[in-house]
Amino acid sequence: MKINMVLPTVDISGGVRVIAIYAQRLAQRGHEVTCVSCTARPASLRRKIGSLARGRGWPANPRPRPSHMDSVDVAHRVISPWRPIRDADVPDGDVVLATWWETAEWVAALSPSKGAKAYLIQHHELLFEGMPRERVAATWRLPLHKITISKWLTEVAHDTYGDPHASHVPNSVDTDQFHAPPRGRQQQPTVGMLYSATKFKGAQVSLEAIGRASKQVPGLRVVAFGAEPVNPELPLPPGAEYHHRPPQNAIKDLYAKCDVWLCGSRSEGFHLPPLEAMACRCPVVSTRVGGSMDVIDEGVNGHLVDVGDVAALADRLTRVLKLPEPAWRQMSDAALSTAKRYTWDDAAQRLESALHVAIRRSRNGMHTASSADLIQAESAGLQVQGS
Repeated sequence: MKINMVLPTVDISGGVRVIAIYAQRLAQRGHEVTCVSCTARPASLRRKIGSLARGRGWPANPRPRPSHMDSVDVAHRVISPWRPIRDADVPDGDVVLATWWETAEWVAALSPSKGAKAYLIQHHELLFEGMPRERVAATWRLPLHKITISKWLTEVAHDTYGDPHASHVPNSVDTDQFHAPPRGRQQQPTVGMLYSATKFKGAQVSLEAIGRASKQVPGLRVVAFGAEPVNPELPLPPGAEYHHRPPQNAIKDLYAKCDVWLCGSRSEGFHLPPLEAMACRCPVVSTRVGGSMDVIDEGVNGHLVDVGDVAALADRLTRVLKLPEPAWRQMSDAALSTAKRYTWDDAAQRLESALHVAIRRSRNGMHTASSADLIQAESAGLQVQGS
């Protein structure tokens, strides 16, 4: 197939990493892949004037940022300056894939020659603060074949937007990049977390849970990493080890330092770190968000608690940290087994099948998918996480 992938501004976010992985894997499977993205959107005049009024000066134009697309060996067109992507930017193809709500609007407006239209949905973005809710919701109703990365998004497509035809293609983890040798618990009890001051990432919830757990587990150490400096209004505990934008090949060592990985997020589309931690033999305690609900087997490879339940997070965190060594190793082994049972090659096969469904549905007017289409979209019976 000739596959076009339309991206927003690329960066080092998890969503862009997933797209980069798929672009590379689809190319390796013999497809002709072209990615099209935009440079960063410049600040609005209102925002520039506001910055000047607050004494911060006139904002400079955005500079190119590192991204996961930098190491991908596929054609990548970057449109500059920022503007909506249109027909002239996208080669003719068999299928064109939107990857964010705004790109879904752009893809919907492309001519049929660019390919059958599909939409890789990585979050329910109207949950983000500041999003144009009506426009975001409208993208779910566009005549694009929906491809979701976690079960809860498939349910949103069906239950909220009345689309029963969405293909479910879960994320995986690269066990060549994320791995650790067999190990026991750390000499000093250690919990790991992703740090972000963005509210829905739930770092405040995680830190409150760690504070409670530290009263039950003396000497509890915190290892964290993130894409931003630590915000003074959301400090890490004294003595915490923080890594700001660590090299990709160093992240596995951070996971391997931990006895448990903690996720206190309020909302996630999938969220890769818990599964990456599992690949590094680390049990996970998480709120019921995103892919964690699909991969965590309660009490076997980790624990799930309700969103915002600090007391429950602290309790499950303490339980894992206080496990006898043999029981902890059993949970660690189960975490690794979870991470290894479904590969990115499996995911690429499922995505490929979903794109074939998009092509057939486009020919049929997007009204239905045949039984044969749906069977193929399940990738010939591949057993996946949470299924």
